[in-house]
Amino acid sequence: MNPLRALADAEPVSYWLADGGRPEPEAALVGDHTCDLAVIGGGYSGLWTALRAKERDPSLDVVVLEADRVGGAASGRNGGFCAASLTHGIGNGMERWPDEMPLLERLGMENLTEIGETLSRYGIDAEWERTGELAVATEPWQLDGLREEAETAGRLGHELVQLDADEVRAQIGSPTYLGGLWDRDGVAMVHPARLAWGLAEACRSLGVRVHENTRVTGLSSDRRGDMTISGAYGSVTAHRVALATGAFSPLLRRLRHYLVPVYDYALVTEPLSADQKAAIGWGARQGVGDSANQFHYYRLTADDRILWGGYDAIYHYGNGVHAELERRPRTFATLARHFFTTFPQLEGLSFSHAWGGVIDTCSRFSAFYGTAHAGRLAYAAGYTGLGVGATRFGADVMLDLLGVGLRPGEQTERTRLRMVRSKPVPFPPEPLRYGVIELTRREIARADRNAGRRGPWLGLLDRLGLGFDS
Repeated sequence: MNPLRALADAEPVSYWLADGGRPEPEAALVGDHTCDLAVIGGGYSGLWTALRAKERDPSLDVVVLEADRVGGAASGRNGGFCAASLTHGIGNGMERWPDEMPLLERLGMENLTEIGETLSRYGIDAEWERTGELAVATEPWQLDGLREEAETAGRLGHELVQLDADEVRAQIGSPTYLGGLWDRDGVAMVHPARLAWGLAEACRSLGVRVHENTRVTGLSSDRRGDMTISGAYGSVTAHRVALATGAFSPLLRRLRHYLVPVYDYALVTEPLSADQKAAIGWGARQGVGDSANQFHYYRLTADDRILWGGYDAIYHYGNGVHAELERRPRTFATLARHFFTTFPQLEGLSFSHAWGGVIDTCSRFSAFYGTAHAGRLAYAAGYTGLGVGATRFGADVMLDLLGVGLRPGEQTERTRLRMVRSKPVPFPPEPLRYGVIELTRREIARADRNAGRRGPWLGLLDRLGLGFDS
């Protein structure tokens, strides 16, 4: 079978956002209003900030402003892996903040548990399954990396289960698997759009005003210490502001040096038949990621489809973000070929959906934080594809920085972290920015073809703390 035939009827929309349970849009902001806290951005970062603010202080008047629809960008287009890691994996964290990693791992696991508790408390049906994640080796050179990760995790008190080729294939039947590492408790699977919609409804139940189709066009502060946020049809004057706009053009000029928007792509199959499901096993329903630099991530949906994404990570010159970039047939074709290489026994299965979305990427691969306008505005950005869980932690950091529910000048366990107090290395301006990113992409692909050996360019980036993968 030609793998490309499987794409013939794929709808070019996010499987998650096509869910029939999508709520009707909320009204745009019209007229002039005031509030205690204004949140700019209606994705996970903004919604968690609004919800956590009301949980800390129910008396706060909170407004959320979303340019499009709640969860319509990265929050409704990702793979639905909700990870405990706040550092984009143990390896990345150990390279950057080794002394803080025991604390960061504890805070991350607490954060993941509290997400599950929040869904139960507010009755959010987001198809939550805390099944963990399986990292698989598909080339011999990747096995050493899995062993090293298991040893490092063990020193941090986090037990990962090492599997040989037979054991990992007993979990999921793929002839490409040579070994695996199963994090049984550190990742949950979730329906990402339902998570966003449920968080928005929980916010509204606590009195938060949510306005969709409200693009913020201006941000200013006055001598009294208030900030005015302007939109097309009205404005909000707020005592404090949380900026949670992700990869989209930031309202703070300084953030443009630290963020680049990178497009990621995914496919979803039609539901598996009973025979197809039996052919691959996958009884534990864990998420999966392979261990290449250009890696794939995949998981089962609640109705037993397979979501298959990753590999290509595409940056467009000048920080390009356009709706037409969400469709990239060349990448969809690559993903389809790789899918059937991994699961040849599923020949004849078709893809029902194919889409892309933009990720807010920074050079350290995990979120960074800060304040502006004399501390009246806080921001969190740069999650680099691991924000489903980490955005809740980031929301609490922003609220800590704004002093919500705290005594004046009070620090917290979060704000004392060097990870929170430091910034990533900025990206160079164009055209150097595009050239550096493209060179890095080519060298990453070369490393995968060369048994994982990183050439001089990647070695230099590693020494500078800029170790990229896809």
